[in-house]
Amino acid sequence: MSEINTTAEAIENAALPKARVVHTDPQRLKTAEQKPLPPSVCQVPVDQKSPAEWAYERLVLYIQNFEEQLDADHEVAMGFAGGDMGVLRIQGIGFFAPDILTFYGADMTGARTQLVQHVGQLNVMLRAAPKEEESEHANRIGFQLAKALEGNEDASD
Repeated sequence: MSEINTTAEAIENAALPKARVVHTDPQRLKTAEQKPLPPSVCQVPVDQKSPAEWAYERLVLYIQNFEEQLDADHEVAMGFAGGDMGVLRIQGIGFFAPDILTFYGADMTGARTQLVQHVGQLNVMLRAAPKEEESEHANRIGFQLAKALEGNEDASD
């Protein structure tokens, strides 16, 4: 038997983002698709967000989830598909509505790196990279980004 919704419930359900994931290992830690969205991400309906803002918010959740599964000697880095750009150690992420994402960081040699990418071209691979030798602790950009999503615009402290 199908559930009967009021018009308001049907509109609300249609605006809610949908996510799904299937894994071969039933004991695998929860992934970003399986966790509830933070309240700050739900404050503005998806249809009122630019593609860049919505992609940015979800990417933050993926990065934070990836970092939760890293040991103390590794931090998140990104590899890029479709070219020989190498790997970028993530130090910052931003968006410029309606359709641009920007990744700030350094490559594996320490050279300053920035990628400006259209959301239609977004294709990112998260990688575990050894933390920088001179750093006592691994950088956890995902948790800083999540703080910014919660409304603390300057989450760099």
